[in-house]
Amino acid sequence: MAGSRGWSRSKQFWDKGKVRNGRSAIQGPLLSSIPTLDKPALRPPSSDASIGPKGHPHMTSRRPFRRSIFLAAALSLVAALTASPARADRCDDSAKELANNIDKLKINFKARNTVYLTHPQAKELSVACRGDKYAIELYAKGDRKPKPEFFNLVGAMAAVVFTIPKDDATTGSSRCLKRMGILRGDKVSMRYRRLNMDCQRNKTEAWIAITRGRDE
Repeated sequence: MAGSRGWSRSKQFWDKGKVRNGRSAIQGPLLSSIPTLDKPALRPPSSDASIGPKGHPHMTSRRPFRRSIFLAAALSLVAALTASPARADRCDDSAKELANNIDKLKINFKARNTVYLTHPQAKELSVACRGDKYAIELYAKGDRKPKPEFFNLVGAMAAVVFTIPKDDATTGSSRCLKRMGILRGDKVSMRYRRLNMDCQRNKTEAWIAITRGRDE
């Protein structure tokens, strides 16, 4: 009898633990004591996520700015290197044209952007290109009281360098040199045919500088 009672109680306990419809029938303190493992929730994607390079935002904005600075510097350097030979060629061309068109005028030497010339009727002659205030300059020095040959030489050179009629160049240069005296002193500046003429003299020499502005 004792054996049959033990078997019946085991059978009742087994029946209560059967799985019904895919769910365990065991309830009560037994199930509540079993810990459950919860899966961690997936982190939602951030709206700021990006596949771009990491770093501070202002660092990426500086790169185009730096590139533009480097590009501007490179272009300025190239422009300076290409402009210098062009100015030098202009001086060389003017000096060669003077030597070919004016008798007894010769090219002496060249220093930077200035070409020095020689002629029997002048003490100093030069053609300079691209100064701070002028595009081209013709310089001539003679005696304190210039002779007509000096006036003719300066007029002929100015006509070639500035491409103006020889008569106008001679008239303007001789007028500037002759204005120096007791009334106007030893320094005269005038404007003639869109040319700037500056004349000076000392006790033994007189000189004239004829220039054309950079914007003319």
